Amino acid sequence: MKSAVETLNPTRVRLTVEVPFEELKDSLDAAYKKINQQVTVKGFRKGKIPARVIDQRFGRGAVLEEAVNDALPKFYTDAVNEGELNVLGQPEVDITELKDGELLAFTAEVDIRPVIEIPDYSGIEVTVDSIEVSDEDVDKSVEQLRDRFASTNPVERAAAEGDVVTIDLEAKVDGEVLPDGVATGVQYTIGSGELLDGIDEAVTGLEAGGEATFTSELKGGAAEGKAAEVTVKVSQVAARELPELDDEFAQMASEFDTLDELKADSRKRLESSKQYDQATQAQERVLDELLKLAEVPIPEKLLAEEINTRKHNLEHHQLGQMGLDLAKYLEIQGKTEEEFDAETKEQAEKGIKTQFILDELVNKEKLNVNQEELTEHLMRRAQSSGMSPDQFAQAVVEGGQVPMLVGEVARGKALAVVVEAAKVTDTNGEIVDLDDEDDDEAAEAAETVEAADSTEAADSTEAVEAVEADTKAEGKAEEKADKNEA
Repeated sequence: MKSAVETLNPTRVRLTVEVPFEELKDSLDAAYKKINQQVTVKGFRKGKIPARVIDQRFGRGAVLEEAVNDALPKFYTDAVNEGELNVLGQPEVDITELKDGELLAFTAEVDIRPVIEIPDYSGIEVTVDSIEVSDEDVDKSVEQLRDRFASTNPVERAAAEGDVVTIDLEAKVDGEVLPDGVATGVQYTIGSGELLDGIDEAVTGLEAGGEATFTSELKGGAAEGKAAEVTVKVSQVAARELPELDDEFAQMASEFDTLDELKADSRKRLESSKQYDQATQAQERVLDELLKLAEVPIPEKLLAEEINTRKHNLEHHQLGQMGLDLAKYLEIQGKTEEEFDAETKEQAEKGIKTQFILDELVNKEKLNVNQEELTEHLMRRAQSSGMSPDQFAQAVVEGGQVPMLVGEVARGKALAVVVEAAKVTDTNGEIVDLDDEDDDEAAEAAETVEAADSTEAADSTEAVEAVEADTKAEGKAEEKADKNEA
């Protein structure tokens, strides 16, 4: 077999392959054997039909077609290996010559990974947010914990903002009560914005037994999007009472004996969270600077496939789970379809460039992934997916996705190398030593790389999800809160 490689552009080549006919012998034998098992000829036992009879009855062309189809993948692979090509996707094959007993010739056009020259990244400089936890931040954190331990007590007065009212609702459209438009005994905190638009104004000022009617656009149900006439009746008004901020509260809500100890722990947790955010911010900004320095051509076909994948995942996974379609999503986001397409293309280009340049850096630096690193990354991915580690590992193995995870970890290690070489300062002008702040820099970098590689629609869908304050106390605090609520 002879092969030659012609470079069509930095990301696509054409292979020209010539195969002497004698190298088709094994595939010809296999073709005759396969046809033997599929046909019957009077006078011959099944599977014992001579080759000349098959040629006469069914045509030599059918045999050659079967043999060539069988042989092409092997000869194509041999040509790829001979040319030392790193191919992407499936080739477009064209048989240019087939002379029985003499020669098989074909061409194969295929995308390849471009040759990338790793730039000098030692001069990269980025600025990140400083780690500053104010007294107000600590107070807010403690207030959130305090709010979780609030109690409610019925009061005989008009409802006001912050009160919890028990209400009955009835929604009508065109004078008809909707089948799913009646709800009783609903508890609602005035000002939370968790129910219909206009309900806060309707119930504010009402006492138990009072009712009001208002118009609102329905957010769900069979009449979603329609204007409805909603009648709300208040059956109870309850005031929320917060516990006193003292040592007794600290003992009730946490494992600490004093309020000062609880505040000190809150400050420590906030600082740790900001350190994590700072490290992630540094990785993202260093990656952006690295991409600016490198020339990374992108195969057009690969880019088109990546764009389609991102759109599909957004429409059929993120949005589908939320009961939205793309049109509604764009309306909420205030974007046109053209703007959405442009953003998706930009994200896809960044993801491909990130993978290409970091893979090249992995090879240059000879970075390897050990079992411990892979296991740690698998545990992180399992947690973010909401699956148990065993379930996630099984899904990864069954889906043949282990190489993908290995690649994510390796690229994370490559990014960590670049971050280590970069100069990172905070907004106060102080040098940030990420090694001191985070021993898991490579693991976090793997998550940063994963976010750049994969669909970024998860970030976009945050704009259409209800924002819910996370006031859960950890450990003993959550347990005590549950007991208090009971």
